[in-house]
Amino acid sequence: MKNLKYALILVFFCLICAPYTRSQVLISLLLGDKLNSDKLEFGLDGGANLTRISNLEDTKYLPDFHLGFYFDFKLRPKLFIHTGVIVKSTMGARGIAPYSVGNEYLDSLLIDSDVYRKLQYWNVPALVRYRFYDYFHVEGGIQLGLLYKATDRFEEKIYDKKDLKFKYNIFKENDENKYKYIDVGAVGGLGYKLKKGTGMTLGLRYYYGFLDIVKDNSGPAQHNTSLYICVSIPIGKGKAEAKRAEENK
Repeated sequence: MKNLKYALILVFFCLICAPYTRSQVLISLLLGDKLNSDKLEFGLDGGANLTRISNLEDTKYLPDFHLGFYFDFKLRPKLFIHTGVIVKSTMGARGIAPYSVGNEYLDSLLIDSDVYRKLQYWNVPALVRYRFYDYFHVEGGIQLGLLYKATDRFEEKIYDKKDLKFKYNIFKENDENKYKYIDVGAVGGLGYKLKKGTGMTLGLRYYYGFLDIVKDNSGPAQHNTSLYICVSIPIGKGKAEAKRAEENK
């Protein structure tokens, strides 16, 4: 029960300050050993991801990174529930055609620019994980996302390579939300846990969103997709195990 109490404190902290990644990582480190038990593993989850928006014409995958924390709840010796909060998680695409930003001078400078679309989400995965031989696993489930920021970044060469950069807020259009706050989709993946099932975990995950992310969209539905390359690092697990061993003497 004590472990669950600390877990709820951490989740509540993230709910009230989702965009502030550094603060969330700091409190995760401070609570690490208190969130581990023989039935619960806690740690940091991060890595790289390649993301794209479906039906967004002539776009390419956008490389970025993600960072958050995770909980592995042990139901049976080989069956787990994997969840957590990805507090820094970018969806989007690159190679978007330049468009008018409502300023003639800027439009003339950005007419041939590269445009990168970044949709910043606070994501919560809920996955069932089955482990083979104590270190391989497969997983599947859903992921819920909450959008808190959306920008297009224009990059153009004036005198040197991409020396002009302009960020344009696309979250609202004419004082109305352009993008939906909520995204939901399916996740599937696999992974390998080092040190014969006791160390960090390396994994791959693929996400496909179910919802059209554009509000009042008159064109083809646009869905978030992302390939995650994940590294999950247990925090405080060794200290918690040593404490339990000392108590059992």
